Amino acid sequence: MLFKKDNLNIFFILLVAFLMYKIVDNHKYFLGQLAILWAILSPFFWAFATAYILNPLMVALEKLDNRITRPISLIIVYILFVGILTLAITIVTPVIVKNITEIIEKLPNYIDDTEKWISRQVLDYDLLEQLGINTYIFNNLDSIFNGAVDFLNLTLTGVVASIIGITSGVAKMLLGLVISVYLLADKEKFIRGIKKNLYAFMGREHADKTIDFGNEVNRIFTNFFVGKLIDSMIIGILCFIGLSLLKVRFALLLSIVVGIFNMIPYFGPFIGAVPAIVITLFYSPIQALWVTLFIFALQQFDGIILGPKILGDKVGVSPFYIILAIMIGGGFFGPMGMLMGVPVLKSFFVFWDKILVTLLKKKNIEAI
Repeated sequence: MLFKKDNLNIFFILLVAFLMYKIVDNHKYFLGQLAILWAILSPFFWAFATAYILNPLMVALEKLDNRITRPISLIIVYILFVGILTLAITIVTPVIVKNITEIIEKLPNYIDDTEKWISRQVLDYDLLEQLGINTYIFNNLDSIFNGAVDFLNLTLTGVVASIIGITSGVAKMLLGLVISVYLLADKEKFIRGIKKNLYAFMGREHADKTIDFGNEVNRIFTNFFVGKLIDSMIIGILCFIGLSLLKVRFALLLSIVVGIFNMIPYFGPFIGAVPAIVITLFYSPIQALWVTLFIFALQQFDGIILGPKILGDKVGVSPFYIILAIMIGGGFFGPMGMLMGVPVLKSFFVFWDKILVTLLKKKNIEAI
């Protein structure tokens, strides 16, 4: 043969090395081209995300009754999905924007009222004065409130930016919604095409292992996100009911924040509780105490009863590794990294475990 396998491998390595050199040497140009490519392909990313989220519901409907064909299941799923989006855009979003605007406008008054309440209730006690605690609180009151205001501004700005970002990307979302219909309608064809390519280029043994790994990763992500989404929606609804009964202002906005951050394991519930407690503290410290107790009780209910019932052992990662994944993911990629860290880490464990099993088999050592 003109080209032996070893020569092809050397040629491939040299080609990759040359391409890597050109990318590093012209990194600004390539980054610009990647940005353009991302903008072009963003509707397809929206489509894949939408199809991935809706696929479990579509599969469940088709398993429920054999008479439910693919066109019928697609119609049902997209009617529900579009209905929820319409509800969020027409009813929920205006209320959120109104609440955020009102909070920002009234922040100075809330701060003044809270400072006066603290002065009356805390700083006048003789025991605190003797211990010097009231002096410390008085001297640091401004910095405490400035820190709270900065945190609220960051949180509220993030919510507004997300709403604006979603609004500006409506056209891409709509296009992605249309593309997602075709993805779900012909998903079996796409899967067969992927498998055909894997078998053609990797051979049966390696292709089977790759497909098994892909199925396991898909199961990890689906179980984690579907379970956490259902769990967080229930917690958000219960939080809204509770805050409404307590007659807390901005109950809808605060409940949505609690529900969204509840998607993040361990740290999420505490992060989501902070805005609710701080905002309530500004206009009613006593009510803030009740809000704190209610959200704490709600989190205990979620952690002890609701979460295990819905999620079970869907991820199967110890708390140590979950916290590690959240901190690393959050440090590099922010809130999205905190959300994705756990299933990504679990997928890596599955991949690494398969490598270890293969290496142990080659050494004739039984897996420990």
